Amino acid sequence: MIDINSDMGELTHLFEDRTYHRLIDHVTSINLACGGHAGNTIMMTELSKLAKMKIVRIGAHPGYPDPDNLGREVMNMDPGELTKTTLEQIRRLGEIVSAENGELSHVKPHGALYNQAAKDRAISRSIGEAVLKFNPNLVMIGLAGSVMLHVWQEMGLQVMGEAFADRTYESDGSLRNRQLDLALITNPEKAALQAQMITDEGRVISFDGTEININAQTICVHSDTPNALEIAIKVNKRMNKE
Repeated sequence: MIDINSDMGELTHLFEDRTYHRLIDHVTSINLACGGHAGNTIMMTELSKLAKMKIVRIGAHPGYPDPDNLGREVMNMDPGELTKTTLEQIRRLGEIVSAENGELSHVKPHGALYNQAAKDRAISRSIGEAVLKFNPNLVMIGLAGSVMLHVWQEMGLQVMGEAFADRTYESDGSLRNRQLDLALITNPEKAALQAQMITDEGRVISFDGTEININAQTICVHSDTPNALEIAIKVNKRMNKE
């Protein structure tokens, strides 16, 4: 069964209204914001406990240290500084998970850092260096077919290609910018159909109608997409052929 992942611990209101708590029943991995772009000790601790209880894999979701923009704006950081902040974020979550007798399984960059790493070898390498320093056995999750996966493999790291149920693609295989119209797929059935096409046929139809080959081992459902819970339920049912 293909992995279904979701980014969590980024928005307080989704924690307080228990959206995260309900979503976790329909995914197999979560990526927890760990203090860079978002995230705090309370959310990291409670969601780590819940994931361990539900037998859901826990990963770190480091981003640019820019909470004002939720890590969605590019920051021009020195490679060493980028490695340092990434390592600090992963270490912070790792200590919390360890205190709950759990283990981190993976790392998935967030937002602008993810999008840049998908096409920039130097940024990908800075992230990889942080993971090598923390635990070289962690799996790296990144955009399927992108530069970052190749760089991390060259560094000796394990990788998983990621595709998205709730985002539209451009013809070059990149994600459509969130600020543009129809960048999000909010209809649960459409999102589930896209996820099924990716997993069953290894392809996705881009925003302009281009067919893109895609090799993904994990499907993301963003927790802040409208109808996220309904999308996760539909995707999970499609992946399990229910």
